[in-house]
Formats: sequence, C-alpha cells, structure tokens
Amino acid sequence: MQLQVISVSNRPPAWVQTGAEVYQQRMNQWPLSFTEIPISSRKSFGNDVTRIKADEASRINKVVSTNAIRVCLDVKGKSFSTEKLADKLSQHAQEGRNVAFIIGGPDGLDTSILQSAAWRWSLSALTFPHPLVKVILAEQLYRAWSVTTNHPYHRGE
Repeated sequence: MQLQVISVSNRPPAWVQTGAEVYQQRMNQWPLSFTEIPISSRKSFGNDVTRIKADEASRINKVVSTNAIRVCLDVKGKSFSTEKLADKLSQHAQEGRNVAFIIGGPDGLDTSILQSAAWRWSLSALTFPHPLVKVILAEQLYRAWSVTTNHPYHRGE
C-alpha cells in the first residue's frame, strides 16, 4: 500500500516540508508521498468559488493514484481514534489498495471530490491552518503505522 497526500495549497513554508518529511522517511512499509496542487487563481475565475473548486477538482483527479481509496479531510467528516485509523489502513493494506488523502484549499473541496471519497475524516473540531494539517496528517499516518507494526512510538516509549 502506498499513501498519497494531495493538498491544494501554495508552496508551504520550509518547516512544513521538514516536518512532513520526518514522518515520510520513517514509514518504510507504507510509502508516503506528497503532491501540492496550486490554489486556483482568483484572477482567472474572479470570485466564482464554484468554478475555482471545479478547477482544483480537475487537477486533483489528474494526480490521484489509479484505483486509490480516496479520503477527504473534511470538517464535517468523522473523527476517530488512532487505533481505528490503524485498523482502516491495515484493512486497505491487506486489500493491496493505495490510499489518497485529499486536503482542500481555502474554499474547500468540490462536491465531486467529496462524493468520490470512500470516507471523510475530520482531524479535529478545531480549525487548523492548511500547512499545519499536512504535518499533523503525516504524524497521524506514522502513528497509525506504528500501531500496526507494534512500534514503540505509539506507546510513548
């Protein structure tokens, strides 16, 4: 199984890249990749949020791995424990399926992307800046992996 994080964002600050790469390098059994989709230009679409999100959706669809299970990060999604995340990812790994985690831009995700998701996941009821979400997501994926491999990281050792 390969894990792909797709985020609609401008180039993240160096600390985000560094933070995400720390967890990326640790996950040898579940390779983790990051793809940035530039935020659609308001100059091109004016303030037409529907067209902006449709444009971003089109570009997201081009980079999602073929047959990947789509997971949208969504404030209205379901939140669950690290152990439940580990169970879900273990199941996908056993099925030999890749998983694409999709983080929307400032206007959110297009309805077509949300509807294509196998599940929607809310990291928290709190609102986080998009760059921070990438690091939190990478850490949680690493933590879920550590649960499945009985690695001491999750136990705090």
